[in-house]
Amino acid sequence: MDYVQLGRTGCRVSRFCLGTMNIRKPEEEAEWGAIVGEALDAGISFIDTANVYGRGISETAVGNILEASGRRDEIVLATKAVAAMGDGPNDHGASRYHLTRSVEESLRRLKTDRIDLFYLHVVDITTPMDEILETLDTLVQQGKLLYVGTSKWPPTLIMEGLALSQARGLPRFVAEQPPYHILDRGVENELLWMAQRQGIGVCVWGPLAYGLLSGKYRKGRDMPEIGRWIRANPEENDRFTNEALDVVEELIALAEARGVTLAEFAHAWLLTRPGVTSILIGPRTIEQLRSTLGSYELELTDEELARVDELVPPGQYVSNFYDGNVYRRMRNALADVTKY
Repeated sequence: MDYVQLGRTGCRVSRFCLGTMNIRKPEEEAEWGAIVGEALDAGISFIDTANVYGRGISETAVGNILEASGRRDEIVLATKAVAAMGDGPNDHGASRYHLTRSVEESLRRLKTDRIDLFYLHVVDITTPMDEILETLDTLVQQGKLLYVGTSKWPPTLIMEGLALSQARGLPRFVAEQPPYHILDRGVENELLWMAQRQGIGVCVWGPLAYGLLSGKYRKGRDMPEIGRWIRANPEENDRFTNEALDVVEELIALAEARGVTLAEFAHAWLLTRPGVTSILIGPRTIEQLRSTLGSYELELTDEELARVDELVPPGQYVSNFYDGNVYRRMRNALADVTKY
């Protein structure tokens, strides 16, 4: 496993980051203990969670696992807040009130004295940038946060935060966490080069497009139940589209020609992308983790990369993740800013 600088910081993180969103039930903790242990043994030094994952269940499990293993200081631990953790008027957002409470609760669940990387999980249009950054400054000065970043923020708001940080000596965003995969290359239009110019690490999520790039969903075949993320109906969902399924068929042919799975091919492709710091992987089983780790040694050819560009040209998408997670939120906020 290789390690790279997190943006312009002196902190180094592994190219794969172990995501723990799939910890949804307390009884899954034992299985995840084995997944975390094997990931660390393989060289992964970056673990990601969030307060909203299972409404605290993921953070609690991660905290218990790290405490039991005694390996907390081997990793860069990331978590997030802003998304709703309750039904009350202050149970969401980036206000001083909510962020302060959220950090204290995350520290308790994670059984740690610090959060190494704290992401603002989604955009909060209602809270002024100075309140957000002043709150983060207080938490950094208290030693509770080491670095701060954003998740699913548009470049314009990231730049607003950077400008205010520079002007007032407040904590600087060092990382952004956007969706990025073969089926949606929207981050290539602006975010990636902005991040490179500003020294921001890009830690991408969704490398398998919620399973579309796992080979699980095939055109012309019965579709498995997808659950709450996307509906398996190409006519009603802008992520699960006929165009995406067509590309998946072509990608499966590429992967099979190399003797690897589509998922391994998709992870290997992301490792070739300029400007990407770390890839957030989300295994559900230890077997999936091992398969993903195997993709780290896979080197795609120039011909394979060119074929991917033909199927989904740079900056384009056939499955809407980036616009839907970033700009759609901004458009919706114009209609009802109180929800964002």
